[in-house]
Amino acid sequence: MSFFNKVKWILGISMVFFLILATNLIDKNNYSKIKDSVETIYKDRLLVKGLILDIKDIVHKKELASVEQDSVFYTSQVEQLNQKMDLLISNFENTKLTKQEEKLLKQFKKDHKSLVNKEQNLSKFTSEEFKSLRPYINQLSGGLKNLSAIQLQEGEKQLAISRRAIESVELFTQIEIYFLIFLAVIVQIIVIYNPKKTKN
Repeated sequence: MSFFNKVKWILGISMVFFLILATNLIDKNNYSKIKDSVETIYKDRLLVKGLILDIKDIVHKKELASVEQDSVFYTSQVEQLNQKMDLLISNFENTKLTKQEEKLLKQFKKDHKSLVNKEQNLSKFTSEEFKSLRPYINQLSGGLKNLSAIQLQEGEKQLAISRRAIESVELFTQIEIYFLIFLAVIVQIIVIYNPKKTKN
């Protein structure tokens, strides 16, 4: 095999190699985006949604106890529920939060502390004392509603990122096929081309 033929083969194989390498790196980046998006939807959205439901359950129990004026609840169960609430809020804080979510959670934590302080000051368990708890409980319910809405918004954002990455993979796959066909033709031309030697 002549030197010129070797150069042709090396050039042809190099073109194919670099195309495959480039498309592989692009695909790897897109698959990484999809993976991160799916993990974020699970860890920072679905798990948080579960935490919000657990927190909502505690707030609902407190609401029922205040409406029913259940003094037994406030003397025997509320402290345990407050500890559970603190743990749930702490778990929530350990997830990846958006700025708006962080702000709302901070406010929710503050509102919960205010309710706990109010509950600790219950002494006579009168109708007025129970009624005084309701604005705090309503504030917590509103905060949970807002936090819950963010989960949906952020989940939709992550889903959109995944869709864009998948569309990008599909587009590059199509481009790869056409480019490989084009390269195959170029390589064939390079390999088959044999310049005529000029006669002296």
